[in-house]
Amino acid sequence: MGIPYRFIVRPSLRFLDSEKAHKLTVNGLSKFAENRGGQKLLNSIYRTPNLPINVFGKLFRHPLGLAAGFDKSAQALGAWPSLGFSWAEYGGVTRYPQEGNPKPRMFRSNSDVALINRMGFNNPGAQNVRDTLAQREISGKWPNVPLAANIGRSKTVGNERAPHDYAETFNLLYDYADIFVLNISSPNTPGLRELQEEDHIREVVNACTSIRDKKSGLKPILLKFSPDLDRDSILSCAGAALSSGIDGFVATNTTISRPPPKNTSSRKFLSESGGLSGRPLHEKSIQCIGDLYDSIGNKVPIIGCGGIESPDTAWNAISNGATLIQLYSALVFQGPSVVSQITNGLNKRLKVEGFSDIQEVVGYSRI
Repeated sequence: MGIPYRFIVRPSLRFLDSEKAHKLTVNGLSKFAENRGGQKLLNSIYRTPNLPINVFGKLFRHPLGLAAGFDKSAQALGAWPSLGFSWAEYGGVTRYPQEGNPKPRMFRSNSDVALINRMGFNNPGAQNVRDTLAQREISGKWPNVPLAANIGRSKTVGNERAPHDYAETFNLLYDYADIFVLNISSPNTPGLRELQEEDHIREVVNACTSIRDKKSGLKPILLKFSPDLDRDSILSCAGAALSSGIDGFVATNTTISRPPPKNTSSRKFLSESGGLSGRPLHEKSIQCIGDLYDSIGNKVPIIGCGGIESPDTAWNAISNGATLIQLYSALVFQGPSVVSQITNGLNKRLKVEGFSDIQEVVGYSRI
């Protein structure tokens, strides 16, 4: 199915605004993959190998999951396992409904193999997402893979009230995710990245862990970092988060930095404001993964995200310290077959290099 996507579907989507194309894709998947027949068909096309790994006390069939931002409202959760993902992250979700930033706010560049978005956490709000998820559970359509919820700060809430805002969303969604990711690093909500400071991090994490302490089960809470922080800042923030009971990190969010333009259309694309993802982000993401792994080792898991588009980039993230990995942009540029391509490639390399399982590869390049 990689060839039809590349030569039929993707060229067709190029004629649409990026956000409209994205919406059309998610809506189509949410309808087609909600029935067992659709899921069975997709499963047969996009079959992925078993590369089991235990993380957060859960067994993941392989390390590759869908990153946040693709399924903001958790409307297509039935599709992602059928496309071969072993886990998926929905959101970002905020406490209150938000329209997000003015359109256009999503852009793509084929020559850069990159996306820029300044969406601004557009979502129906935590209560609405909770209701959608509750209905899915009642109707017996809950996906059979681990789910993560990405939580952002509401735009109308200042940073002084951010801990309470995050905690309220966390509380509302607690029964409808296996893992929670605190997004304090999106570049598209004014002032949000100012939360990447030790005292702010402690307050946000403590607010959520205090909610968790009252619940049954200890669901892991992760912190998502910006790739634009310097090494010392990342490590000081990680230390503050660890002292407050964080269970892991996601490296990384999108970047506000820009590579040199490749041509005139690339220059126009790179002049857009917002967070850049895709191929140009990979090096920054690997740097952050490696810095974290060198500092914390196996204390908590690191999720690698940024420019994962091939078996080599996936191996690069895992061997530098990522236990699990995620992709987003590669799904836009290569289509669903990228999931099986990456996981099959990892499986082959595992055998060629003589590792017995994928867990052995985690951090191998940092030794």
